[in-house]
Amino acid sequence: MTQTFPHSKAFTVTHRSVLAIALPMTLGYITTPLLGITDTAVIGRTGEAAALAGLAIGAVLFDLLFSSLNFLRASTTALVAQAYGRDDPREQVAVLCRSMVLSVSIGLIILLLSPLLLRGGLAMMGAEGRVAEVTATYFSIRILAGPLTLANFTIMGFVLGRGKGSVGLALQILLNGVNITLSIVLGLHYGWGVAGVAYGAVAGEACATLAGVIIIAARMSKAQMPTWAELLNRAKLSELFSLNRDILIRSFVLLAAFTLLTRIGSSFGATTLAANAVLMNFFMIASFYLDGIANAAEQITGRAVGAMYRPGFDAAVKLTGLWSLGFAVATTLVFLVFGGHLIDAMTTAEDVRQMARQFLPWAAVTAMTGALAFQMDGIFIGAAWSSDMRNMMLAAFVGYLAALALLVPSFGNHGLWLSLNLFLAFRGVFLLTRLKTRTNQTFPDQTFNERQ
Repeated sequence: MTQTFPHSKAFTVTHRSVLAIALPMTLGYITTPLLGITDTAVIGRTGEAAALAGLAIGAVLFDLLFSSLNFLRASTTALVAQAYGRDDPREQVAVLCRSMVLSVSIGLIILLLSPLLLRGGLAMMGAEGRVAEVTATYFSIRILAGPLTLANFTIMGFVLGRGKGSVGLALQILLNGVNITLSIVLGLHYGWGVAGVAYGAVAGEACATLAGVIIIAARMSKAQMPTWAELLNRAKLSELFSLNRDILIRSFVLLAAFTLLTRIGSSFGATTLAANAVLMNFFMIASFYLDGIANAAEQITGRAVGAMYRPGFDAAVKLTGLWSLGFAVATTLVFLVFGGHLIDAMTTAEDVRQMARQFLPWAAVTAMTGALAFQMDGIFIGAAWSSDMRNMMLAAFVGYLAALALLVPSFGNHGLWLSLNLFLAFRGVFLLTRLKTRTNQTFPDQTFNERQ
């Protein structure tokens, strides 16, 4: 039978509402590589190879450290979106405050531990001499922005949870714009080099934090401020920590998967390793919009769960799936047709170019094999079904290890790329198998256009 539901918190999900979140966030993500390109160009103009190597190592250390803490953004988006769906502005602000305290606290702990983190990072990367000196300079300055960086994760999560993708884009452009501008001015014009680049990063984070707080405060009334009892609600705190824990585990497993890819690729020689590094940029390009679609899925499904409105949830699953698949197919076709030109633009080494062309089809299809995984991650985070997301990620990783063990010895680098694509596919398919059961559990009294 078919049922419809009168609902006081009903809302319409359209292609426009999906893209209103996905496109601004995609554009915001695209600005991030420009920052790395600018920093490299600034230090590259000094003509000192050691300075460039030290900057690269410092940037990698920060990526490893702070990308693993992105759960602060995702959990805030999910819980704010659910409170938004319930039309509960006080809880939205309460989520912001709880997450902000957690973010700043973690940032301060990282700041206190920074000497140990630097020492461990230098040992892990094998940096010595002038390279280690440059890395230490960059790290010691940029780590000052640690609490601000994590505060910006929370601010971004809050604005996305309320469906304000344009505000998220504006903050991202401000952060990267200030960073790029000051890196050029301080690093080149004033000759500060790596220190100037690091101070540019600190200034960018500070400006984005200040702007975010001002924007949020301007739209907040005193009536929306939660009480201490609401902020310290044990059930709400437990929900926040559980969600963060599961997303963190998922992020570590994902990092381990890509680390294994690099480690095994290195055993095939420098040329193959370089070719794989070039081709991973194809997956990174695809991830810009796949993450944007995932952000839309987080907000809209979270809002639907908060409102207990299954039609909105089902529509969000359908539309984000269509856009994710559509973009993925288009991207794969573009990569297959023009991928050779992109490879030539990324490297001038002829042996690396030829090697990369051999494996280009594998890199091109990562957009398609990863599309469902990104979308399902967004849905499961938005609905706060984080335990399923964690468990299915672990199951996919086991499948990935099995694929590596079976395929790499027989097919070499082809087997490595096939294993990566299988891992991406496993993630999406495994979560999809849990979707119907989880949806029925969350909306037990609702069916939407379902014939029985």
